[in-house]
Amino acid sequence: MIVTLTGASGLIGRSLCADLRAAGHQLRLLGRRAGPPDGWQWDALGEPPPAAALDGADAVIHLSGEPIAQRWTAKTWQRIVASRVEGTRRMVEAMAAMAKRPVVFICASATGIYGDRRDEILTESSAPGAGAVARLCQDWEREARRAETPDTRVVLLRTGLVLTPDGGALGRMLPAFRLGLGGALGDGRQWMSWIHLRDMVRLIGFALEHPDVHGPLNGTAPEPVTNREFTRTLAATLRRPAVLPVPRPALRLLFGEMAGILTGSQRAQPDVALRHGFSFEFGTLAPALREMFE
Repeated sequence: MIVTLTGASGLIGRSLCADLRAAGHQLRLLGRRAGPPDGWQWDALGEPPPAAALDGADAVIHLSGEPIAQRWTAKTWQRIVASRVEGTRRMVEAMAAMAKRPVVFICASATGIYGDRRDEILTESSAPGAGAVARLCQDWEREARRAETPDTRVVLLRTGLVLTPDGGALGRMLPAFRLGLGGALGDGRQWMSWIHLRDMVRLIGFALEHPDVHGPLNGTAPEPVTNREFTRTLAATLRRPAVLPVPRPALRLLFGEMAGILTGSQRAQPDVALRHGFSFEFGTLAPALREMFE
């Protein structure tokens, strides 16, 4: 297939490129740093994607967006929202103008759409939650759904915490944990829906190649954990103590409004992936972390 991929230089995109090429797909890359021969620069905040990057594409995978794992200020939140909602709108409008539309549009979303739900088990059929992040995800998915036609299926990839030592939330946690200063966030009772980067990439490839997969798709491992369990498991894997909890006021000081994501609880299950036969390589947390650090 000819696959147009946005966010190719991002946390997931870098690994996804290698997997898609290994599977024999021809890639066209869109991003702030993409360039010839198979790439185009695209600022999702300010302009439509280049028509040449979409012409003849069989699939579009849209992962671009302002990084979430940073301290949120009013200005960064505006960029986070605009890059996802307005960027997706520009992509969908560009696809609508194509002479032949792609057969599949896979658009990133997030488990944040469920809001803070404490111990409730959440599947793709669960209703959206409340809060700023849930509203953002609903607006984001609403724009993506506009791409759906009888010829184009839409997959809404609701990613959880993607685990890799090379970046994202885990990358930001590691320095403190390696110094023995890691600890549970808040009361540690909140559920964390995580997924190993390798399974995240495999799941995107699975959605690309299985025409019966459409609509919301939780990009999470089958066994979410509480933050307290995540903290214990990560510390044990690194052979470091983790005894000092990080109080909520300190989290707000460090991360701004992003602290709400760190203390919010989503106990998401990948019901659609499992029902369609996807096999997770890392279904539980301890083996996933051991693969990264041992």
